[in-house]
Amino acid sequence: MTTDLPTTTTAATPTALPDSAKPSVTAATAPDRAASPTPTGPIPVPADGSPRLDVGLVSEALLGNWADARRAARERAARPELHRPLDASVAEHRERVYSQLQDLAEEQVSWPMLPEHLGGPNDNGANVASFEELVVADPSLQIKAGVQWGLFTSAIVQLGDEEQQEAWVPGAMSLETPGAFAMTEIGHGSDVQSLATTATFDPDGGEDGEWVIHTPFRAAWKDFLGNAAIHARAATVFARLITGGVDHGVHCFYVPVRDAEGNLLPGVKSEDDGEKGGLNGIDNGRLAFDHVRVPRRNLLNRYGDVAADGTYTSPIDSPGRRFFTMIGTLVQGRVSLDGSAIRASQLALHIAITYATQRRQFTAADPTRETVLMDYQAHLHRLLPKLAATYAGAFAHEQLLQAFDDVFSGRGDTPEGREDLETLAATLKPTSTRLALDTIQECREACGGSGFMAENQLVGLHQDLDVYATFEGDNTILLQLVAKRLLSDYTSELKNVDRAGIGRFIAQRAEVLAKRHTPWARLGQSVSDRGNARRAFDSMRSAEFQEEMLADRARVKVEEVALALRGTARMNPADAAAEVNKHQVEMLDAARAHADLVRWRAFTAGIEALDGPGAESSRAVLTDVRDLFGLTAINDDLAWFLLSGMISTQRGRQIEGDLRRLLWRLRPHVLDLVAAFDIRPGHVRAPIALGGEQERQDEAAAYFRAQRASKDAPVSEKVLRDAEKRARRAQEKKASSR
Repeated sequence: MTTDLPTTTTAATPTALPDSAKPSVTAATAPDRAASPTPTGPIPVPADGSPRLDVGLVSEALLGNWADARRAARERAARPELHRPLDASVAEHRERVYSQLQDLAEEQVSWPMLPEHLGGPNDNGANVASFEELVVADPSLQIKAGVQWGLFTSAIVQLGDEEQQEAWVPGAMSLETPGAFAMTEIGHGSDVQSLATTATFDPDGGEDGEWVIHTPFRAAWKDFLGNAAIHARAATVFARLITGGVDHGVHCFYVPVRDAEGNLLPGVKSEDDGEKGGLNGIDNGRLAFDHVRVPRRNLLNRYGDVAADGTYTSPIDSPGRRFFTMIGTLVQGRVSLDGSAIRASQLALHIAITYATQRRQFTAADPTRETVLMDYQAHLHRLLPKLAATYAGAFAHEQLLQAFDDVFSGRGDTPEGREDLETLAATLKPTSTRLALDTIQECREACGGSGFMAENQLVGLHQDLDVYATFEGDNTILLQLVAKRLLSDYTSELKNVDRAGIGRFIAQRAEVLAKRHTPWARLGQSVSDRGNARRAFDSMRSAEFQEEMLADRARVKVEEVALALRGTARMNPADAAAEVNKHQVEMLDAARAHADLVRWRAFTAGIEALDGPGAESSRAVLTDVRDLFGLTAINDDLAWFLLSGMISTQRGRQIEGDLRRLLWRLRPHVLDLVAAFDIRPGHVRAPIALGGEQERQDEAAAYFRAQRASKDAPVSEKVLRDAEKRARRAQEKKASSR
């Protein structure tokens, strides 16, 4: 039995466009017919004199501060020898990716990450920017490279001293020493602080003491580790440091695991995780240690060290702060996944929107030519909000990358700077990876059966990015970290208000909170709009209105949780934890509201920063995109805004109509907007977006054009019946008039 895949799931009946929003079409784009009052493309363009996106200018803005590094990386990612294979076995894919990784090592792609004393430029921003671009070549290659240099090598650089770096970093960079990053345990995935693997100091071992690395039970096995199944020769192992009978918490150790021939060293156990739901070019596996001994100096000792007599010292007295400082040095993974997810969304949108401007279905608008998918309102509605969110995410990521580089270069390496960086990374990584998965799936469905074909990339891309929501910090856990930081900042703000200012603070907060309990804010909006839909539309599209709504929502949601938890300070730890657990969903909601505000502000700042010829016109188009993002965020939480009294009922009813008008306004710009992503043919590799669909459409149009011109063309039964009905009605009318 065969199954016919539907070509599209978009509604067949287009909605009529208002005159002011109809995309224009030229004779060149519609050679078979005169311009229609409701044109169907294939590529509607902005009307003469209307704003037009300067693709080069916007593309340059999206490249950001490390434009040269991104351009070079995009050229690299377009090379066929680095691309994801479609029909390889797991074993073949793994070997292919390892060979590709050796090529990248020879090209020194991660050299920018090295500090000056190791011969590098200490350009961490350039290193991460380059790494992110690999996702469009093969996500397996990207993550394999990330494990080797972004995790294994970076742990040595960030947690070790100069002597340790000089001993181990060169081999890691050259791939002479493939490495694993052994943090996660089967029994403690996100709860790193509770890891069970131990590193017990034996002062009588070796020349000046040894560490005994041990896995005490099955749940303490390290799992899901890239390179662990086959290729790793060493691992940076996170274990509980125990000396003199005292557990000093989790620290990192450099532990050899295989010899030069790939044989496991004594005491080291390994298992292969086997085939996964994606990223099968990586040899993920498990590691365990049966009293494996390594020298005392194999403790990466930036934040804690042990002398030969077993004495422990640390520059940070607090065990908790020491742990979080150490973990914070590994934030690079979250930063890079944020940018990678945005790049993957850009690729998916490029494929789906290109296809949608060429693929034609149904003839409701024109008896001789079908309508392009992009001219259906439903299609615009499913893709353009994702496009707007991707733009917002791209501008937000550039701010994150700048903050990361500031801290890791040393320019902004302060406790406050690191804390802000960690919070921003924890805000954006869950947001962008969730967006990527939703966007890729929507693009897959928007391409119908063609989107389900492996050759068109979308299915494989979704499979590979699925786990991006889990590793480098589970998305839900990261959002909880954001919520805790927001609550902490709110509490600190209250503590820091002096007696003279407490009245002003209470009055200020009362003004915001009062909106939730009185009709005055809604009445003010209704009076301002005076029942005029256009006035309401202009008001809601103002930057001030959107920022006020998003900022107040973020603030009030934090305040509501803070008020609900105010009694926990007087509870015992168990009761306090139970009370927090009762409000966990609200905490996550507050974190997501914060993420929306961060992205909206970053998008707005990116628009304002545009400069030079074409900037004014580009700002006009991108402002529409920003408004689509902002109003979508408000509309998605409209019930909360209405119940909180922040938006009037009239404006609440108006938002859906405003969003539809923005979709039509942006329709002529969709190809320019995806062109600014600089997705190249070597990145696309999807026949439906590389001319294959257009060739089919052109062939079909030529066939039907010739058929219509031919005297031998068959006549439609429907046409004959319609002609008969018209003739019959004419005869009846003539007879009745006698």
